Amino acid sequence: KIRNYKFLKIQNKIKFEKLNISNKKKIEKIINIYKPHKIFYFTGQSSLTKSIKQKKQTLTSHYNGTKNFLEIIKEKKLKLKFFKANSGYIFKPINGIINLNCSLIKPSNPYVKAQQSAYKLIKKFRRKKINCYNLIFMQIESPLRDKNFLIKKVCLHAKQKKKVIVGNINTLRDYSWIEDIVKGVYYSTLIKPCDIILSSGKKLSGRDILKYAYKLNKLNYKNYYSINKKFIRKKENKVVIGSNSSTVKKFKKFNWKPRIYKQKLIKKIYNSI
Repeated sequence: KIRNYKFLKIQNKIKFEKLNISNKKKIEKIINIYKPHKIFYFTGQSSLTKSIKQKKQTLTSHYNGTKNFLEIIKEKKLKLKFFKANSGYIFKPINGIINLNCSLIKPSNPYVKAQQSAYKLIKKFRRKKINCYNLIFMQIESPLRDKNFLIKKVCLHAKQKKKVIVGNINTLRDYSWIEDIVKGVYYSTLIKPCDIILSSGKKLSGRDILKYAYKLNKLNYKNYYSINKKFIRKKENKVVIGSNSSTVKKFKKFNWKPRIYKQKLIKKIYNSI
């Protein structure tokens, strides 16, 4: 959304082009015009709930679009680098930890199925000597996040001294800060094609999010939340954390590691509101 670029004050530095990712001729035309060295495929229907009603759109946006780009790159023998954003939730955690050795979970919705298909496709084309990468993300927090996402939602209510309605507050998840992740994405462009997990690698519970956010306004979170069962997902893993240890090793010469997480992350979001 262009308003996000305006927020960052960079809208005048970017050329915006509308593109039908189902149309290979239009994709090829765009590539011919700009002759990019790198393509970041960060599009895709990203809602688990919406994917059930929008199966075709979800598959097209993640898999078909990716396939069209990769086929053109292969057919034209282009040396550019292609980066596909993917979700860490396509993997089955081992003791709550997701790493590159984890197997893929059995798809429970069209979103996971589409992401897994795109993930496998990248690996397939990499074997064909295409310079393509899977960038695997967990939750990424930013001032641009929609107010309905948990951390932004809680911080907004805490700042307004209002009570917030939440789901399961005992699950432990991996929340990372956007600037840490974007630096990781940039460093990914400087290494050989591979799969890369970009995450904080730190645990943060819903309870701690409440505690840290309301504490910033000198309030006791226990008096400011209620639980609605409709927000609680069935068969939800208690712990899901992305392991970034292999990434830290790959980026050793860049001295990359996440620096904003937990309390620092909550404060960043709180202060951005």
